[in-house]
Amino acid sequence: MNPIAVRWTGMILLSGLAVAGLESLHLPAALLLGPMAAGIVFAIRDKPVTIHRYLLYLAQGVVGCMIARSIPVTIFAEIGKSWPLFAFTILAVIATSTLLGGLLTRWQILPGSTAIWGASPGAATVMTLMSESYGADSRLVALMQYMRVMVVAIIATLVARIWAPPTGTVASASFDLFSPVIWSSFGATAALIIGGIMLSLVLRIPAGPLLLTLAGGVIAQDTGLLTIELPPALLMTAYAIIGWSIGLRFNRAILLYAAKTLPRLLMSIAVLVAICGFFAYLLVRFAGIDPLTAYLATSPGGADSVAIIAAASHVDMPFVMAMQTGRFILVLLTGPALARWVTRMMSDRWRKKEEDSSP
Repeated sequence: MNPIAVRWTGMILLSGLAVAGLESLHLPAALLLGPMAAGIVFAIRDKPVTIHRYLLYLAQGVVGCMIARSIPVTIFAEIGKSWPLFAFTILAVIATSTLLGGLLTRWQILPGSTAIWGASPGAATVMTLMSESYGADSRLVALMQYMRVMVVAIIATLVARIWAPPTGTVASASFDLFSPVIWSSFGATAALIIGGIMLSLVLRIPAGPLLLTLAGGVIAQDTGLLTIELPPALLMTAYAIIGWSIGLRFNRAILLYAAKTLPRLLMSIAVLVAICGFFAYLLVRFAGIDPLTAYLATSPGGADSVAIIAAASHVDMPFVMAMQTGRFILVLLTGPALARWVTRMMSDRWRKKEEDSSP
């Protein structure tokens, strides 16, 4: 049998087992983390497979449409009702995460702008994909982002069980493979994805397949031009491709480096979660928001994982998603410039200190 086919079969089977294990723990990112773990296993055994870049572009386009589908126009109305509250909370969380990323860069725990992207409180998948396009080490960014996703998901689940009786068990991240598909809407969605990919190749925009389909999807959906339709099997495949593409870039050296920095990375995640918890307390104390809604709204784990937990609890869902989406959009718009600025500032200060201390 063809060795490449054997490797693909083994990686797919291992991915399925990993996803099943992670979903049994109710981790929202299981569909991506499972393939990512399988990719790492094959990479460190020196038996990698190749993910064609056009497959990765298609996967990015699908994820872009998936995110666009979760951003209804009503969210902007929700933000507009209490914009000072949203502005303060969103900017405070972004400033805190940027400061932590800058300190990790300053202390040379992670190289270059990797720490800034890893600490960014946006959607983990988007931050990982964008970081590679802007020169960061996407492997370490993915490690930091998804560690935070898991930590926040576990803490948020515990908070949900403490502060409010759930409406049921915490939802899994799994898809119903047999849910009906509206094929006419899917055809329009596929055209949007392909168009976004082609335009990104022409314009050479970093992370363009994801960003252009996301922007196009939001505009087309909220103006009524189309209803975004994504078959569950397609979403699962897209997550798997992205997970494999990240995992297959690992090697023994990067895993050893990650293990060495793991305690400090976990400490930075704990600090960020604690500070966001303090912002949640301020919302409870001064804005009258219930504790669980406030905690989920300020959690730095990404809108997707928070949405799954919020959907299974008695919370103000529009408020939670408006806060998470507003922060995601702002990080999306400012992330590249912010990463460059903080990295340059920290590098200049470090260089000046070395010059001053030299004889």
